[in-house]
Amino acid sequence: MTNSKNLLLIFTRNPELGKCKTRLAATIGDHAALEVYKFLLQHTANITHGLDVHKKVYYSESIWKDDVWDEKVYEKKVQQGNNLGERMIQAFSEGFNNGFEKIIIIGSDMLDLSQSDLENAFSALDENNFVIGPAEDGGYYLLGMKIFKPQLFQDKDWGKDTVFSDSMANLQTEKVDVLVAKNDIDVYEDIKDIDAFQPFLKQP
Repeated sequence: MTNSKNLLLIFTRNPELGKCKTRLAATIGDHAALEVYKFLLQHTANITHGLDVHKKVYYSESIWKDDVWDEKVYEKKVQQGNNLGERMIQAFSEGFNNGFEKIIIIGSDMLDLSQSDLENAFSALDENNFVIGPAEDGGYYLLGMKIFKPQLFQDKDWGKDTVFSDSMANLQTEKVDVLVAKNDIDVYEDIKDIDAFQPFLKQP
């Protein structure tokens, strides 16, 4: 484990049939959606494995052994809370209570994210108290902070296209770095033109 005071939180769903990427599954079916999600999990592991920060994976349901998250690299936890906001508050507050100084959270459905993107986001927190990466659907794919601000996780309509703008409203008096917008993977339109996903879209 690294001695870094930087912490990366990775929120992930357990990859179970019929329980992940349900909006995508509505178009391509549960089996194909599960394979897409496993592909995205592996990509997220690939781009975070070598990152020189402490890493915690927060599972939606239960901790799995021997999966894409190497236990020598990732600390494993289960999300706690009744909604996404509560679960993120719990993870961030635990991180700050444990002495971490810069904390960034990502999901696990971003093909358009690289290790250098994450390194740049941590660097952005040298000069800013907050960093946020807007998703093209109106949410965000990354959020980081040096100062714990629970308002960012309260009174949000999670899953709606107002999450980014509502979060920026919370940050209007703060020093914040806004990253380039990226596409996260939620629905068929997000993947239909991307070469990497074509094998999952071929009909048997």
